[in-house]
Amino acid sequence: MEKTIIAPKPVCTTRLVKGEDLNHHGTLFAGRTAEWFVEAGFISAAKLVNPQGIVCLKIHGMYFTRPARPGQILNFTSKIVLTGRSSLVSYIEVKKDGIVDPFVSGFITFIYVNAETKPTAHYIEIVPETEEDKELQEQARKLKSK
Repeated sequence: MEKTIIAPKPVCTTRLVKGEDLNHHGTLFAGRTAEWFVEAGFISAAKLVNPQGIVCLKIHGMYFTRPARPGQILNFTSKIVLTGRSSLVSYIEVKKDGIVDPFVSGFITFIYVNAETKPTAHYIEIVPETEEDKELQEQARKLKSK
């Protein structure tokens, strides 16, 4: 089968921080953030391959820079920045409405599997076009070697 070559394409999702999403400090619970973070990465992978074949292998890191409070709107931007034979590495950035710097950022590796949950080729190749995407791809490559 021939590979499909594409540039990274951002996918955006939005969440409202509500009372049930808070920790004992009254700020967004890291576990809820992780749930939304993985979901955003999954959606970017699902835009490229059949979602039924996607499983999460590893969250490489979620770097929090500030708390989120109830009523704030969070924008999750994710994109696949690197692929292997069966792997898809997503970069996710979370920003608050009106604030330029990310609230959270990081990478997740997903694996494309067959019906027996064995890794299988997805035939997607990511070729970055921007300097930012080239840098993200290089960071993702370094994560895969760890």
